Amino acid sequence: MTLVSETLNPSRDDFAEMLEASLVDRQDFEDTVVKGKITAIEKDVAVIDVGLKTEGRVPLKEFSQPGKPADLSVGDTVEVFVERVENANGEAVISREKARREEAWDRLEKTFEKNERVDGEIFNRVKGGFTVDLGGAVAFLPGSQVDIRPVRDAGPLMNIPQPFRILKMDKRRGNIVVSRRAILEEDRAEQRQEVVKELNEGDEREGIVKNITEYGAFVELAPGVDGLLHVTDMSWSRVNHPSEVLNVNDTVRVKIIKINPETHRISLGIKQLTPDPWEGVAAKYPVGAKFSGKVTNITDYGAFVELEDGIEGLVHVSEMSWVKKNVHPGKIVSTSQEVEVMVLEVDEQKRRISLGLKQCADNPWERFAEEHPIGSMIEGEIKNITEFGLFVGLNEEMDGMVHLSDLDWNRSGEEAIKDYQKGQVIQAKVLDVDPEKERISLGVKQVGSDPMDSIGDISRGSDVTCTVTAIESGGIEVQIGGSDGPKAFIRKSDLSKDRGEQRPDRFAVGDKIDARVTSIDSKTRRINVSIKAREVAEEKEAVEQYGSADSGASLGDILGAALKGADKED
Repeated sequence: MTLVSETLNPSRDDFAEMLEASLVDRQDFEDTVVKGKITAIEKDVAVIDVGLKTEGRVPLKEFSQPGKPADLSVGDTVEVFVERVENANGEAVISREKARREEAWDRLEKTFEKNERVDGEIFNRVKGGFTVDLGGAVAFLPGSQVDIRPVRDAGPLMNIPQPFRILKMDKRRGNIVVSRRAILEEDRAEQRQEVVKELNEGDEREGIVKNITEYGAFVELAPGVDGLLHVTDMSWSRVNHPSEVLNVNDTVRVKIIKINPETHRISLGIKQLTPDPWEGVAAKYPVGAKFSGKVTNITDYGAFVELEDGIEGLVHVSEMSWVKKNVHPGKIVSTSQEVEVMVLEVDEQKRRISLGLKQCADNPWERFAEEHPIGSMIEGEIKNITEFGLFVGLNEEMDGMVHLSDLDWNRSGEEAIKDYQKGQVIQAKVLDVDPEKERISLGVKQVGSDPMDSIGDISRGSDVTCTVTAIESGGIEVQIGGSDGPKAFIRKSDLSKDRGEQRPDRFAVGDKIDARVTSIDSKTRRINVSIKAREVAEEKEAVEQYGSADSGASLGDILGAALKGADKED
């Protein structure tokens, strides 16, 4: 009896152990997903038995899909998330939505790790994008990830199953970011690869212009397969902007120029459908021949002239005018102007033709040389004064230059140029004309006679009469002969044989003195004269004529006799 009594009536310790075991089992259910049976549907709530001798209540909306009502019946088995086994009302706290979310997260994490696609439905618009139901988990779809191109109306994309690519997952924060654009790009890339395999360089295809940019146009050869038609491949002629040739939605025939096997980029051309006009261009446009053309473009360095469709030549700014220098080409020609040009150079390999505009007009330098031969006199206005001479205007187009060395016979150019001013009208003689270098050399001093021509029979050793023109510390400046005679300089040591008389201050401007020519340099146009040399020569001559070293006469006696002899001769 005692054993039966103990078995049928457990002690308090046994009951505590059974209760604790029961609670442990019940707590193991919390925060887990379990299966339950719908026992009743009351208005908008489903009553679900999850075991544990307790029931829970779940709103019907948690069983509905976005945009669809819940489809439930009594007796259905569903999965729910147990948040708490028993609340204050003795009911289990359960959630169908959290069950779906847990299930979805587990599934999505595996999908994300495998980099696989996931199906979902866009069901709402939010700031910056849309929300997507991924079968229980809500993800964010940024607006930039909806489509390859911007989408103005996302209505047709709402509430329909479609694939997405998971870009980012953060379960702790409950964030999932997906992309529909990535799926479209993958599909297009696959499709593009298949289509590109069927294309070959050199093929001719028809396509539709889908987009126009500054540098070209994108032509759709097949759905999802575009090729770039660069502006330089649209025509053999110059095209400033693709819109001059094409419009969006135009159907064009193109040639496949190149296919990049790695990037699958396709380069297209239209001009390649016609013969290259540059083939044989050297024979068609020989150097020296003249042709008419149209100015198509003007730059800082020249103008481009179209000789025919696809053939342009450059007229460099230096070949535009004989006389207009440092002038912008736009001031000489204008766009669309018909001009005559001469072919100066042809490089068929580099596809370049150099043209000349000025060569089709008379060379004013050659004309000037014919009208003004060397030695002729001209008159002109000083246009500019530089450190190396004067520029004299000869007409409205050309200038001649007077070098410093051609300003004055007797003075240095640096000194003589101070006498001239800009705007002053002067006379000059034409010294040289070089049409090739486009230079005209003039001389001012050549207008008058060369003082060197007035020295006549004067030679080294000749005695000359000079007029003092300037007194300097190192000597005196004199002019030989008359006012048109050449100038010379007598150094201080040559002023007298007597050292005490070698003083420049004993002379005055205007004094007449006799001196002997010691040297003449025709190249440097320099004549050296010396009073001392003349005195020494006179003394030597007197000694030879009136006395000798044997006579015992003094030098004073000899000179005195020489002077008396000279007086008698006079």
